[in-house]
Amino acid sequence: MARLMPACKEIGHAATARYSGLPQKHNQSPQIAERLEALQSMGLITLREEWRKLKGSEPPRLSRDLMLRAVAHALQMQAFGELPPSTIKKLGASIGELGEVMPADEPTRRDLSAGARLVREWHGRTHSVEVLRQGFLFEGKVYRSLSEIARHITGSHWSGPRFFGLIKKRR
Repeated sequence: MARLMPACKEIGHAATARYSGLPQKHNQSPQIAERLEALQSMGLITLREEWRKLKGSEPPRLSRDLMLRAVAHALQMQAFGELPPSTIKKLGASIGELGEVMPADEPTRRDLSAGARLVREWHGRTHSVEVLRQGFLFEGKVYRSLSEIARHITGSHWSGPRFFGLIKKRR
């Protein structure tokens, strides 16, 4: 789901096919297709007015092309509904305020309690890191981030949280 909208020239007739797997109000499909087609000729100011009608809020500052896509997406969401929660869960993402796909929340530094110990074996050697309130203790030296420690251990750039197993690799 790299793009939420078909290419601009295809918005009118591709929109109904795009979400065919979702529950649809079949009597509205031609009307939505016509509205999507009408968006093509609208200027930025008119598209911003459409946003206000659909969302009831001030539109974000976007280019005409992005505003066109955002308004078209809002129309489709209104007509056909959102993605089912099971689909969102399978994608491992959540839908943001503007409809863009956001990555799932990942553990951050604040999830680690001071005093916790992280252990990782690398090339036959065991490395242990103690979590401090402000930083990490490794081999008697305080580091600001786990990535600095991972770089010190491996000699190359690593995501520190991934290196120590706090974040699973995306598939």
